Amino acid sequence: MSTIEHSNSTPQAADTSATPILLDVKDLRVTFGTPDGDVTAVNDLNFDLRAGETLGIVGESGSGKSQTAFALMGLLASNGRIGGSAKFNGREILNLPPKQLNKLRAEQISMIFQDPMTSLNPYMKVGEQLMEVLVQHKHMSRSEAFEGSVRMLDAVKMPEARKRMKMYPHEFSGGMRQRVMIAMALLCSPKLLIADEPTTALDVTVQAQIMTLLNELKREFNTAIIMITHDLGVVAGICDKVLVMYAGRTMEYGHARDVFYRPSHPYSIGLLKAVPRLDAEGEAMLTIPGNPPNLLRLPKGCPFQPRCQYATEICATTPSLEHFGEGRMRACFKPVEELV
Repeated sequence: MSTIEHSNSTPQAADTSATPILLDVKDLRVTFGTPDGDVTAVNDLNFDLRAGETLGIVGESGSGKSQTAFALMGLLASNGRIGGSAKFNGREILNLPPKQLNKLRAEQISMIFQDPMTSLNPYMKVGEQLMEVLVQHKHMSRSEAFEGSVRMLDAVKMPEARKRMKMYPHEFSGGMRQRVMIAMALLCSPKLLIADEPTTALDVTVQAQIMTLLNELKREFNTAIIMITHDLGVVAGICDKVLVMYAGRTMEYGHARDVFYRPSHPYSIGLLKAVPRLDAEGEAMLTIPGNPPNLLRLPKGCPFQPRCQYATEICATTPSLEHFGEGRMRACFKPVEELV
């Protein structure tokens, strides 16, 4: 978990109000068939994203964050089923035929996975792996692909980029391997970049460097980003909007500055209190009691109610996701003004 410094500054939202919606997700549902019954990993998710905008999807392990990304990328396991709609530039992308899906992933949407060592081929030089993307999808010659790959490594602040092209993945540090993965994801100038916990295996200093890099690349290429993480501290300085998930459902959704400084759901408050603070030296770090639920045996009503300090009898019924304020939604019966 990263350490962030709490100050009077707030996350800065990009001014994208006049930009058309790039990705529009409606009632997204992901269900897996298992020997013990169906498991709904993502339950009626709704959000949208514009060019140059970053959405942070946060929540504990098992909340459905990664399955949301895999559904959008067409990477679900064979026992997975998708419902709802996801329109990219106005075109439905869920359940596309393999040929169309491969073209979309090659040219429009890219993904960065959390472990770069398992994503890179250990037997191929890094340069060969980068060049392969441009040769296959941009039909460049090898010499053009080499120069294009060097330029992209330079763009992600890789030191001695030309020299690094001739090295193998094991010769890179974890942070450098992640820079390679970011460079590879950006080679075809995608309109949407999905980053699935890209800093999990990195130390705090390198985490900050990668977050700064993604911020710079977002501004330079006007790329929309979906940042998936369990740690609210990681998204503090990069996200325009935040979607808080629990047990596959939306708990809260809104502008980052609102979620960080005026959280409206008990789960969001719990996650924020669990982030280490530099101004709280000597104080015990607060945690959310209990464990995330078994998706095969969800509690009645609100899935968070067994762990919620505000739970009452009404929480045995499922709260609907309701709009309140500008661009904000939450699923909770507790009045916002009564939360502390």
